[in-house]
Amino acid sequence: MSPDPQPRSQPRSKDGIAAAIARDIAAEHPGGAYVNLGIGQPTLVADHLPGGSGIVLHTENGMLNMGPAAHGDDVDPDLINAGKVPVTELPGAAYFHQADSFAMMRGGHLDVCVLGAFQVSAAGDLANWHTGAPGAIPAVGGAMDLAIGAKRVWVMMTLFDKRGTPKIVPRCDYPLTALACIDRVYTDLGTFEVGPGGVRARELHGISRPELVERLGPVELADA
Repeated sequence: MSPDPQPRSQPRSKDGIAAAIARDIAAEHPGGAYVNLGIGQPTLVADHLPGGSGIVLHTENGMLNMGPAAHGDDVDPDLINAGKVPVTELPGAAYFHQADSFAMMRGGHLDVCVLGAFQVSAAGDLANWHTGAPGAIPAVGGAMDLAIGAKRVWVMMTLFDKRGTPKIVPRCDYPLTALACIDRVYTDLGTFEVGPGGVRARELHGISRPELVERLGPVELADA
């Protein structure tokens, strides 16, 4: 795992938190896997993947072997990811129609996808496209296709929202994206496995297990 330049126990910016989680995810991607990074913060994972990993990044707007984000003279306005962020291409990159891209997603050809989430239930249900707030713009995109089509679904999010409310919940209150689809949740305070056995903390950052148990409330943690 690449070193974290700032200890997790110290206050950090929103960007710093996102970068730390992205590094955790990038360090655990299986070599040679075909991976989709969801729109938003999950795309940061591309910037932290180790060179020579053989990981092939897929974007739902029609590209395989996407590279890290583009900066400066590398920016090509026609070369963007699904979130319209300028990206680079790696040797062997290929482009295709969006219908073919969704066929890859729905057909079980992706090994892993990384998505953001508003909530994840203890049963692995995913809610990531709408909070039900008045005036909120629905933003499901291809998440439903990825959630049911990828072999493994990982979530990248903070563990608590701005009010301190847990995002891992006994049952999602927000509209669902897919049922029992989540395998793993990467957060600022730890990484969690989610499955038939419940929620298990694999690794914690800057929080003790007793404090975590107290803050998660009704969500029971399985033994480590």
